[in-house]
Amino acid sequence: MDPLPIARLPLAAPAHRTTEPALHAVLVTGASGFIGRRLVERLRGVARRIRCLVRATSQIDHLRASDVEICVGDLGRPDTLADAVRDVDTVFHLAGLTVAIREELLMQVNGDGAENMVRACAARLSPPVLVSVSSIAAAGPVALGRIRREADPPVPVSWYGHSKLAGELAVRRWSARVPATIVRPGIVFGAWDRLLVPAFRSIAGLGIHPVPSFAPPPLSLLHVDDLVDALLRVARGGTRLDGRAIETSTATGCYFVCAAQHPTYADLGRLIADAVGRRSVFLFHLAEPLPWLVAAVTQTIATWAGQTAIVNVDKMRESLQSSWAVSSDAIRTELGFAEATSLPQRLRQTADWYRERGWIG
Repeated sequence: MDPLPIARLPLAAPAHRTTEPALHAVLVTGASGFIGRRLVERLRGVARRIRCLVRATSQIDHLRASDVEICVGDLGRPDTLADAVRDVDTVFHLAGLTVAIREELLMQVNGDGAENMVRACAARLSPPVLVSVSSIAAAGPVALGRIRREADPPVPVSWYGHSKLAGELAVRRWSARVPATIVRPGIVFGAWDRLLVPAFRSIAGLGIHPVPSFAPPPLSLLHVDDLVDALLRVARGGTRLDGRAIETSTATGCYFVCAAQHPTYADLGRLIADAVGRRSVFLFHLAEPLPWLVAAVTQTIATWAGQTAIVNVDKMRESLQSSWAVSSDAIRTELGFAEATSLPQRLRQTADWYRERGWIG
């Protein structure tokens, strides 16, 4: 397979602003998503004014009930972003795609969308602090037995990872003008997340956990409420990107954030079994090329139906890597971040939440 294209080269940027305001007026992009939803709930207790950038097609009943300011716009339309960033001191940029029917859509939203947002911030006379949420997929996997750190050069292996790295590069290009920090969370789960629902359902209902390999990689996971706590810490006191050094391997102004444990996907199945009250779970390992076949068939069926598939070739490419273990030592040391409780307890909380809403039996 030919290598995926590397994101566009950085351009020069204007001079950096040094003073950073307190958390008063805040803009959240991607506020209709599950992370954005939890962030807005938390911000209601700490920010004086909250503005949410949403698309015209977004489901926002929960936001309207939260007494926040709604700004309709689109990351693909730069002319709609000026009003969104007006008179705010902090921007949490969460909006993005994790899966798409076409790879170009990932780049348009995650790469070009971040470019448009940071340009809108840079156009302000006094640019706001920008906290840009990326992904460990932008950094790429690491050799088994190693732990990836922020200073390691990024080597994304998926189209999703390349699109998130393109977004990071866009933010770095303007870091001399916009005080910005990049946050790379692990796999985020918790209330309102649908990514892990199939795994919870399979284990709770059937006691089966399909594993796409006989050597599943160690993972980096994070509960959404712990991510929200990390984002607030970064907004208030995180190190900002160095506008004089915009190389993607520069660690300054970039934080990994994940739980202390790095379970494999097989281990995760056992943890979920405990969370849903099952004494045991059958781990159904899929030998290659079966995982690729399942991903290709699922993706093809979804494409024919005009939908996106969570299990697709791009995600399978990530699933079959050696390790996704990253270190969150930097954010723990610099900002005092720590999970509110253990990973097993967070999974039990998630299982309880799913059950309360009928998402699992």
